[in-house]
Amino acid sequence: MVVVQQQQQRFVASKGAASSAGCRRCQPVAARRSRRSASPALQRCRAVSQGPLNSSNANSNPGDDSFSEGDASTWRESFVSLDEIQSWRENGPATPLLDTVNFPVHIKNFNLAQLKTLSKEVRSEVINSVSNSGGHLGSSLGVVELTVALHHVFNTPEDKIIFDVGHQAYPHKILTGRRREMSGIRKSGGLSGFTNRAESEYDPFGAGHSSTSISAGLGMAVGRDIKGRKNNVISVIGDGAITGGMAYEAMNNAGYLDSNMIIILNDNKQVSLPTQYNGKSQDPVGGLSNTLARIQANKPLRELREIAKDLTRGLPGPLPEVTAKIDEYARGMISGSGSTLFEELGLYYIGPVDGHNLDELTAILKEVKNTESIGPVLIHVMTEKGSGYLPAMTASDKMHGVSSYDVTTGKQNKPQTKTMSYTNYFADSLIAEAEKDSRIVGIHAAMGGGTGLNRFEKRFEDRTFDVGIAEQHAVTFAAGLATEGLIPMCAIYSTFLQRGYDQIIHDVALQNLPVRFAMDRAGLVGADGATHCGAFDVAYLACIPNMVVMAPSNEAELCHMVATSIAIDDRPSAFRFPRGNGIGVDMQALGVASNYKGQPVEVGKGVVRREGTDVALVGYGQSVNACLAAAEMLSEHAISVTVVDARFCKPLDTQLIRRLAKSHGALITVEE
Repeated sequence: MVVVQQQQQRFVASKGAASSAGCRRCQPVAARRSRRSASPALQRCRAVSQGPLNSSNANSNPGDDSFSEGDASTWRESFVSLDEIQSWRENGPATPLLDTVNFPVHIKNFNLAQLKTLSKEVRSEVINSVSNSGGHLGSSLGVVELTVALHHVFNTPEDKIIFDVGHQAYPHKILTGRRREMSGIRKSGGLSGFTNRAESEYDPFGAGHSSTSISAGLGMAVGRDIKGRKNNVISVIGDGAITGGMAYEAMNNAGYLDSNMIIILNDNKQVSLPTQYNGKSQDPVGGLSNTLARIQANKPLRELREIAKDLTRGLPGPLPEVTAKIDEYARGMISGSGSTLFEELGLYYIGPVDGHNLDELTAILKEVKNTESIGPVLIHVMTEKGSGYLPAMTASDKMHGVSSYDVTTGKQNKPQTKTMSYTNYFADSLIAEAEKDSRIVGIHAAMGGGTGLNRFEKRFEDRTFDVGIAEQHAVTFAAGLATEGLIPMCAIYSTFLQRGYDQIIHDVALQNLPVRFAMDRAGLVGADGATHCGAFDVAYLACIPNMVVMAPSNEAELCHMVATSIAIDDRPSAFRFPRGNGIGVDMQALGVASNYKGQPVEVGKGVVRREGTDVALVGYGQSVNACLAAAEMLSEHAISVTVVDARFCKPLDTQLIRRLAKSHGALITVEE
């Protein structure tokens, strides 16, 4: 406990010392880009910080003075200290102001001091609630002030707030009538871990997968315009989700359609999960993260713009419009920042804005809301994932997705198991294969931790590719690698591989390219709910020509299927495996080496796991284990059961199935 307190003291001291740059304020700027006629209100919003927003703040740690997040008092107001946490005891945090809030309408008349107090109480509520239920912690802590500001300024549910992915919506749920139900989040019959239209009128669009919010928001904005209504539409999207191509398609269309909508780019520099791993301090993947960092960090440009604005305010006639155009290009030329990227897509760019400074947030959001402008506006908001809770702020993954945990230390209550996760068996088996074949490469879509490829990268850094949240690109990128004679293993969750379906057909299968797909989280996944269930891959892959589709019944079979997929070099192949841990088989007895290298099995051939005479059960994947249990139960009733592990659903072992059908009174297939 003393160590935690000392760490906290060093951390708070470093934060205060690093944030001496002062608070940023809205200042008038030149007119909007020449093709638009922006109001003075939007011009004021467009002013950016007088002090630097250091691009490395997401990588800060105790003793690191690189963090800059508004002034010191703003940061300290949001921080939940260890002493405060220890005072909660069994009853949880004291939240007298939050106790008066059931819905967003109850915070409309709050002053700034009350909004700050409310944010502190909401943050404490999230920390305490998730410590008991588990769930998405870091992302929710990072948007507390932003969520409070949005609900204070806008009139939800008439105004629509769409949270991309939705895992950051815990504060939103607490403020929209669902606080008492938070203990049941991600449980059967309880709240969804994401936004859900069926759950609340304050959730205008369901989510779970990324990069959808701008498209949905644009559709709502156009629908509003057709109906002649005046409500606001706000899409909140992270710097990870905005790497998805769909987000750019939507921004491009939004700029063309020119419908009024607000896009909030929640930039916390955590593109991949986790961003930091293997004991290193990795930069977020992709060129966009570098672009955003340059926007945040360029102090000389901001100072030059302020001087230019003072000079151009009094210029007559069309000159302010001319200088506005010069300003737009200057940002791209002087800083290399890429804010012109958003401008050229047709979005009016404002930022960067301190996402934990309620004074700044509310002022800018009010100005944007009250502006009679035409077209989409993008507000670039800087936040820190896990903000205000030391264990999350200092964790490599910012405590993104957690089980229940000790609220004082952040240590998660993970049960001790005798076996590894299927994910780790896959990763270690792939490492064993790659040790023998230098052509093997691993590809994932911003999910190195979830797919196990961070383990692979620790051994083969130059043979691991994180493409960002871009499953379509990942599939075709793997196809390109295959044309060069490499052996690509594309590791993507079953539910996320759906996003690359056209590429699987068009770019892989039709060209018969030997791309291997490792689909983690196949089948039902429990707490994450319907959006993350791997329920469709058997059907959507088995219907594709040339594709080999297989599923292991245990961890030893998984190692064998990794080896089998590597050996298949004349067509694409895929194997699915579930969330959770192995069942504890004797790996060596089943032919798996000590380094988890498996042996290729004959493609399209099943194996009999138990001989019987009366009934044949043909299982696929982990369902085989349920078949074996059922056979044991039936034997007590004098029913003799044959159990077959199909291994492959494509190609099927038709010879074995015919033999079983002829020799048994009934044949039953069992799958998820």
